[in-house]
Amino acid sequence: MEEHIVVDNSVVMSWCFKDEANPYADAVLDRLTEATALVPSIWPLEVVNVLLVAERRKRISIAAGVRFLSLLTQLPIIVEYEPPERMMKNLLDLARANKLSSYDASYLALAMQKGIPLATLDNKLMTAAKNVDVVILAC
Repeated sequence: MEEHIVVDNSVVMSWCFKDEANPYADAVLDRLTEATALVPSIWPLEVVNVLLVAERRKRISIAAGVRFLSLLTQLPIIVEYEPPERMMKNLLDLARANKLSSYDASYLALAMQKGIPLATLDNKLMTAAKNVDVVILAC
């Protein structure tokens, strides 16, 4: 049976920037040779926003951003969609209870719903995951 993990954008974007490279994110990327990453529907918007901000701040070139997007499409990443009417109330409650942004709550909610580990570099998200018994992926 194939392994599934929820991968937070903090991990994904560390693959893009050399100054954010770290052993945990590299291990998660290596894990995707055998596992499939699940991400919430907000994920593509988050990726694009981080790239746009990085381009505007001259942190990366337009070509580097395009190249990174191309590489992402080659990875086993599945965007999970949920009906907005169900998602909004669940996220609002989860974010409130755990003092998270709605974006971070969407990763936590997906891990909870699927009963699978969460890969993140975000300390607040790690704390919230522990509070709701979501396993943080160990690498």
